[in-house]
Amino acid sequence: MMKKIIAVVFTLLTVSACAPEVGSEKWCKNMKEKPKGDWTVNEATDFAKHCVLK
Repeated sequence: MMKKIIAVVFTLLTVSACAPEVGSEKWCKNMKEKPKGDWTVNEATDFAKHCVLK
C-alpha cells in the first residue's frame, strides 16, 4: 500500500514539474501556439502582462 502511495506522489510531482513558469519565454511560446479561443481569462491577462508589455 505504501509503495502505491509513493508512486502516485512521485508521478504527480513529476507531471506538475513539467509545466513552464508563467511569464517565461517557453510559456509565452506555448501560449502563442495555443488557439486563443482556448485561453482562460487568467492566461490572457498573464500573456499580456509578461509577453506583450515586457
